[in-house]
Amino acid sequence: MSMDPLTVRVECYAGYKGEETPRRFIMGDKSIEIEEVIDRWLAPEYRYFKVRGGQNDIYILRHDELAQRWELTLFQSGKYGGSPLSST
Repeated sequence: MSMDPLTVRVECYAGYKGEETPRRFIMGDKSIEIEEVIDRWLAPEYRYFKVRGGQNDIYILRHDELAQRWELTLFQSGKYGGSPLSST
């Protein structure tokens, strides 16, 4: 069974270098404030951001720069009793 990423709307802050950093994202009618950008990395076609929202929820957002589309590729609930997702 394949899981397609969920398209989301992302509001960003453009820093002095012009790099966009996500500050909040919207899924349907729910707005999620990003409390921390834990990690970020580049792939040939995408930029990824591992972020922490409220209640210690962890999300991985993927930005397709060519298509100008943001997608939610992973979610881990802060209520989960296991260890948080590793950045390594």
